Amino acid sequence: MTILASLDELHAHYGTTGEASLIKEISYLSPAYRKIVETSAFCALATCGPEGLDCSPRGDEGAVVRIKDDKTLLMPDRRGNNRIDSLRNIIQDPRVSLMFMVPGWNNVLRINGKAVISVDADLLASFEKEGKLPRSVIMVTIEAVYFQCARALMRAGLWKTENQISKGDLPTPGLIMNEIKESFDGEAYDQAWPERAAKSMW
Repeated sequence: MTILASLDELHAHYGTTGEASLIKEISYLSPAYRKIVETSAFCALATCGPEGLDCSPRGDEGAVVRIKDDKTLLMPDRRGNNRIDSLRNIIQDPRVSLMFMVPGWNNVLRINGKAVISVDADLLASFEKEGKLPRSVIMVTIEAVYFQCARALMRAGLWKTENQISKGDLPTPGLIMNEIKESFDGEAYDQAWPERAAKSMW
């Protein structure tokens, strides 16, 4: 087995980076990049910290983040599993990476930067939804913005209707947890989930 163990070996193996791959990276939201962010209702938030790495799905009704200015994004922390893995990481290491996806668009948009967590009352109130406020708002200062090559999503056929699975094709959350802990009532969990989610969306 041959392992690439140094940057020199890696660069020699892959060669020179193409011009387009370098041109596309900037440190602010251009008009085109702004349009993509405004259109995206979903992104993955990657963080790192002493306890390890985390990559968390983030979604909202409408844009998943609010653009404060060309260097700043605001992301409300909506209801979730309350593990706060991402938030713990941000407190200890502010580096974050966001990957925005838009159904039907084969590219993705990447934004790297540094984040802080705000609990400012007025800011939280500005994200009110159906009478519910986010617990906090993640404020991201942008350091790099670039779109990712479309080949990965094209190879995966991610947006093709015929690739969508049917209900029951994959294990349910209840089944997963019941498999891990036999005493857990996975069937009851799955049955109660739709109503519980509807009442706790925000």
